[in-house]
Amino acid sequence: MTITKLGIRELVEFTLRSGDLNASMNSMNTALEGARIHRMLQKSRGKHYQKEYSLEHEVKLAGKPYLIHGRADGVILNGEDTLIEEIKTSDAAFEDLTENTLTLYWGQVKMYAYILMTDEKLDQLTLQLTYYRRTTEEVTTRQITYTLAEATALFKSVTAEYETWLKLQADLRHSRNASIKNLPFPFDHYRTGQRELAVSVYKAIRLKKQLFIEAPTGTGKTISTVFPCIKAMGEDQIQRLFYLTAKQSTRRVAEQALDLMAQQGLTLRSITLTAKDTITFPEEADLAPEDNPFMVGYYDRLKPGLKDILTNETAITRETVTTYARKHQLDPFEFSLDISLFCDVIICDYNYLFDPQVYLQRFFAIDHDDDNFFLVDEAHNLVSRSRDMYSTELSLAPLTDLIAATKQADEGTPTLLRALRAMRRAFFKIAGPLIESDDRESVFNSPANDFNQAVEKLSDHISDWLGDEKRPQTDYTKTVLDYYFACLSYLKIADFYDETYRTKINLGDNTDREITFKQLCLDPSEFLHDCLSKGRGAVLFSATFSPLDYYQRVLGGNEDSLCYQLPSPFPPKHQSILITDYISTTYRNRDANLAKIITSIKTLINGKTGNYLIFLPSYSFLSTVTTAFKMAYPDVKTVIQEPNMNEDDRSAFLAAFAPEPSESLVGFGILGGIFSEGIDLTANRLIGVGIVSVGLPGLSTENDLLRDYFDSQGEPGFDYAYQLPGLNHVLQAAGRLIRSASDNGVILLMDQRFASQRYTRYFPPHWQYHRVLHTANELAPTIEQFWEMTAKTDKKEH
Repeated sequence: MTITKLGIRELVEFTLRSGDLNASMNSMNTALEGARIHRMLQKSRGKHYQKEYSLEHEVKLAGKPYLIHGRADGVILNGEDTLIEEIKTSDAAFEDLTENTLTLYWGQVKMYAYILMTDEKLDQLTLQLTYYRRTTEEVTTRQITYTLAEATALFKSVTAEYETWLKLQADLRHSRNASIKNLPFPFDHYRTGQRELAVSVYKAIRLKKQLFIEAPTGTGKTISTVFPCIKAMGEDQIQRLFYLTAKQSTRRVAEQALDLMAQQGLTLRSITLTAKDTITFPEEADLAPEDNPFMVGYYDRLKPGLKDILTNETAITRETVTTYARKHQLDPFEFSLDISLFCDVIICDYNYLFDPQVYLQRFFAIDHDDDNFFLVDEAHNLVSRSRDMYSTELSLAPLTDLIAATKQADEGTPTLLRALRAMRRAFFKIAGPLIESDDRESVFNSPANDFNQAVEKLSDHISDWLGDEKRPQTDYTKTVLDYYFACLSYLKIADFYDETYRTKINLGDNTDREITFKQLCLDPSEFLHDCLSKGRGAVLFSATFSPLDYYQRVLGGNEDSLCYQLPSPFPPKHQSILITDYISTTYRNRDANLAKIITSIKTLINGKTGNYLIFLPSYSFLSTVTTAFKMAYPDVKTVIQEPNMNEDDRSAFLAAFAPEPSESLVGFGILGGIFSEGIDLTANRLIGVGIVSVGLPGLSTENDLLRDYFDSQGEPGFDYAYQLPGLNHVLQAAGRLIRSASDNGVILLMDQRFASQRYTRYFPPHWQYHRVLHTANELAPTIEQFWEMTAKTDKKEH
């Protein structure tokens, strides 16, 4: 029988934690700095001191063997004078630590003591808790003599408490596996490519691989990836599936897939994690943690709440969480994270695995766990998202405002004001050479160490200032806290700085206020690979993943990962892909080609009455084209995307695309915008898509840095920085057209660059039948011929 490992820290935190939820100030202590402090203290302990001392002890809990394990920071073996040391590092003063925090600190080392005394046949030893306050470098040491009898009683109490939860988890998994054993695929038959997709996902689980899949629209990606994972779960190959998404809409699709299987008899616990600012109760918004009734005594009420929801619910959505959180008076966000420990499927945003600032430490603090498996939906979105996750910036403007507020605030102190002013001087000192030049920005290949040290020094001052228990919680305090968190974020990313980073200093229009230091990550692929390696394997999939080798390169794949490209489930004849070789949309040629663009759009809609979407690369160009189009064809009905549309505006835009329209509608939108991805206008709600330009991102310093970086790595830099991100927007926009087996339509690509081999070599397989039109006169008869053939096919089928 396979033995399951159980970490002592996890065990202690779950069983011994009580009292309030400590959700105030995070420690500035990073993993790297914590390790450095541990090493510094360990090095001073003498030659008999054994650091990072491994301890493990096998027990039987809930009928299964478990290996309880951990690493003591240090041990000195010396008979009855043996000593075990636990080192803790934080920002708070030792005397300000809560009783619950000290219970957890001592609990961990007491569990180590039981194992060590059992192994070494000792009746007693000395426990030493060493606490390092990072902001002042003050070291506090406490020692107690601890007997085997005391250690045995604690160990048995902790494991017995945990065993009740293991039994609950075992019962839930037993019923889950029984329901999966004969679970059928939830549809009568597989669509084209679905079986192959499901098989490839199952093989990735068996082989412990990372798999990159392009599965075109209509494949049924969600059910085809989730179903094999559930079957593997029923065989105990994995215990936990993370379905990671970029959008709320795709989270709902994952929930629907699980619901379909539940209708076939599947019984498991799934949870959809919701962002903290969305799920937090309104009445919590302005409360300090010590005044928040959902946080005070949180851990005393948590376990009854967990047992209640786990024994009564299966599909745990945001609404379910908030219902039980109110019932048991628990903070809903923290409650959802605690529930997730007992769930089989966790549906959540990319951030919870990939973002170093917010990842789920309860799952991903360890380097690898074979129980976890990852499905990454719409993974093309992860390219830019991951660069943002591993980049950060710090600006002068909010610091200037904070200095002004500090002068006025009663709570402000001269010491804090001096620290803020010192930080302001650091901005000007480091940016000085740039300010004196005529340039507005400067880029370095190394970290701004002097600036980083200034940020760390200010953070220490703010940490001390915020640590005053008598300090009132006011709007000013919140302003200080906001800048403090910005500093922490900056320092956190500084830990990752390597050769893939650049430091960018930018001056705005007002040099007295607008200086920004940015740590820019150009290539987070290694960081993504490390994240994906925290599980047994992963499947990253998208409808637009061409070329696959590019996405495999930038999203953390390596020579050991697999790639798979599925054909479109829809016949190529259902769409006509036309390239206008007679239109140039380069910036300098746009005005000269404007008449050709609007004439081609009109020719497209003349082919058949229906709804059309035209995508343009920017709001300024959209404005130019729509103005010209409405002047030329005032009788054509149009809807136009506006900047910053709210939910009602978006719904109204989409509602205009009615089925069976009696007159044609032309919708104008932004390429790469809200209507070019993730919307479904099925059947005859959309019969044509026009795309103006190849969608290249705008020229910028950061995109040029990307280009130069990948060139230096022997990769096609321009393609990676400009061409392929633009092409993905094009493929996504074109993908709005054919959403089901009954859809037909025309895709009109209005830019002669699409006809070049530089672009056609990157087209997905289901675009192989594209047609290049060399003159405007060819467009109308080509579109007319397509609709005639479509009509004949429909007549035959009916």
